[in-house]
Amino acid sequence: MSEENVSASQLRLFIERIETLEEEKKGIADDIKDVYAEAKGTGFDIKTMKTLVRLRKMETAARQEAEALLETYRAALGI
Repeated sequence: MSEENVSASQLRLFIERIETLEEEKKGIADDIKDVYAEAKGTGFDIKTMKTLVRLRKMETAARQEAEALLETYRAALGI
């Protein structure tokens, strides 16, 4: 087998793996959307929930820094 065939074969395998993962990612995104819809139907605010999910992903120090900066900006604007 020539090097070109091996490279093409490897490339095809990588592309197929990526395509499979993209499909799985789409399925997971749809599942997440369904959970948000269920939460909304129960009365929860989706925007606030998404903010909480984003904050929970952050490391503690980064979250504290972001919260302190937000509080500083609020104070500056009198909010």
